[in-house]
Amino acid sequence: MNILLIHAHPESRSLNGALKDFAVQRLQSAGHHVQLSDLYGMQWKAIVDAADTTQRLSTTRFDVAMESRHAFENGFQSEDITREQEKLLWADAVIFQFPLWWYSMPAILKGWIDRVYAFGFAYGVGEHSVTHWGDRFGEGTLAGKRAMLMVTAGGWESHYGPRGINGPINDMLYPIQHGILFYPGFDVLPPFVVYRTGSTDESRFARICDELGQRLDTLFSADPIAFRPQNKGDYDIPALTLRSDILPGQTGLSIHLSGRNDRNLK
Repeated sequence: MNILLIHAHPESRSLNGALKDFAVQRLQSAGHHVQLSDLYGMQWKAIVDAADTTQRLSTTRFDVAMESRHAFENGFQSEDITREQEKLLWADAVIFQFPLWWYSMPAILKGWIDRVYAFGFAYGVGEHSVTHWGDRFGEGTLAGKRAMLMVTAGGWESHYGPRGINGPINDMLYPIQHGILFYPGFDVLPPFVVYRTGSTDESRFARICDELGQRLDTLFSADPIAFRPQNKGDYDIPALTLRSDILPGQTGLSIHLSGRNDRNLK
C-alpha cells in the first residue's frame, strides 16, 4: 500500500524525529511504499498569499477562496502545492505526525493544510442543495483513504483525560480529526499519542516503538472513528444539525459519533 507521512518537527534528533524514522522503516519493512513530507526539511511556506498562484484571477483584491479555486481548476497553482496534492491522491493512508503545541498543530502544518487543501480539491466539492450539502464529512476527494494522527505531548496522560485540566484528548483533536481529516473524506483512525515526552529514556522509547509498531501494522485493518457521515440521513439539511430524534436532548462533540444506542434513544 502507499503511505504518506507528513512530519512537522524542526529537530531531526528529537523524539518526533526518532519516531518518524522508526515509522518509515517499519512501514517499508512491511512492504509498503512510503513518501515523506518533512515540512521543516522542505522549508515549507506556511502562509497563504498571492504567490500560491501563477496567474491571478484578480489583481485588485486577493480573495483566498476564489483565487484558490481559479488556480486549482486552471493549473495555476504553485508547484509545491501541486506536488503535495499529488502525494495525497497517491496515498492509501496518510499519517500526520507533530508535537502538540499550544493545544494544536505547529503553524507549519496548519499552513500545509491551508495551502494544499485548495478550493475544488478538499472543499467546495459536490452538489449543494436542500438534500445534499456538498461532498464532505465522509465524502469528498479523499474518501476511501485512511488517516491517523501521531502526536506527542509534554503533559501527563491524566492531564488529557475525561476530568483532566486540558480537556479530553479526543475533544482537543476533534477540530483536526473531524474538521480537517473527516471533512474531505478520510476514514480517521484513533490517534497515537505519546505523553510525558520529556521523561522518555531508552527503555520507554522501546516500549513506545512497540506500541507504535502495532498501530502501524493494523493501519489498514483497525476500525476508524465512527464519525457520522453528513449526507446519510443523520443530519437535517440544510440546517446541518443532528436530527432531533437521535440522542434527543444531548449536545457536545460526542453526539457526532454514531453508536449502537442511537436508535434505542429515538
